Amino acid sequence: MMKGLFKSRSKTPSEIVCITRELLRFIDSGSFVSGEALAKREEKIMKEVANNLHELKHVLYGDSESLPVSQACAELTEEFFKENTMRLLISCLPKLKLEARNDATEVVTSLQRQCVCSRLVASDYMEMNKDLIDLLMIQGYKDRDLALHYDSILRACIHRHQVITRYVFESGYMVKLFDYIKLPNFDFASDAWETFMELMTRHKSTVAEFLSKNYEWFFAEYNKLLESPTFIWRRKALGLFGNMLTNSEVMKLYVNSKDNLMTVMKLLRDTRKKIQIEAFYVFRLFVANERKPTDIMYILIANKSKLLQFFEDFKMDEEEEHFEEDKAEVVEEIKALKRVH
Repeated sequence: MMKGLFKSRSKTPSEIVCITRELLRFIDSGSFVSGEALAKREEKIMKEVANNLHELKHVLYGDSESLPVSQACAELTEEFFKENTMRLLISCLPKLKLEARNDATEVVTSLQRQCVCSRLVASDYMEMNKDLIDLLMIQGYKDRDLALHYDSILRACIHRHQVITRYVFESGYMVKLFDYIKLPNFDFASDAWETFMELMTRHKSTVAEFLSKNYEWFFAEYNKLLESPTFIWRRKALGLFGNMLTNSEVMKLYVNSKDNLMTVMKLLRDTRKKIQIEAFYVFRLFVANERKPTDIMYILIANKSKLLQFFEDFKMDEEEEHFEEDKAEVVEEIKALKRVH
């Protein structure tokens, strides 16, 4: 059966997928055994898989001399999502060499956005195979060599398929992501952060629904990132935070918590000006909230004189449009605060 897979001739995209699928099935079955002849056969199969993956990547991405052909991409996509090729490829990823692994990752990520007759085929497939996310989320961080590849695929799935974002939220994986972000390996932690960002910014209605149900523990964990002793994590967390708070439902939840206000007020006193500036724009939301809870009113009024003195001395190192106007509005709001009886 395997002999016919190595014949040298020009192949269509769907044929390349079919051949690759058969080779992956052989690899996944663990049929390789010891012996010099079989070792050479294994090497030949692995080389053929690598070549095919490179060809598939070329079909999807083109090169410096040619652009992708939509019909070829559609043909490739339609065949790929038949008979569980994506599952096979992800399952075999650990057995591939680095270059083939890189090509496989790029092929899978590209296929998440490919349409066939205006239909996003990958969405239908992922909805029926959500358990693949379990493999990507759990196994990926057990192996340093795989984490970056699995995370790239995971982000592509999250980006394109709202059903996957919902699945990650409902499966308890956000707790794991907070743990991954705290890993001592900066590359791992940064990659987990990229996935976290994709989850929290892409599908806003799903994010708002998740936070409304998981508000307390989520922001307790997020505030720990905002108070991280490491500048880069405070900066990353604040940068994403500004984006998250453009979601009006999320913003309403956040500005009604005194613990959140206290965290932001600490950041206003940060030694780094960039942190202070970004914290100011979050603090401004608390002040502008027309329906401030009583405990937030108490905190603002108790610190009124200190806040006014702080903002009097609070200057930008460089001129930024609207900053002085925004600061003046905050100062006026604070001055107008009256003690709650």
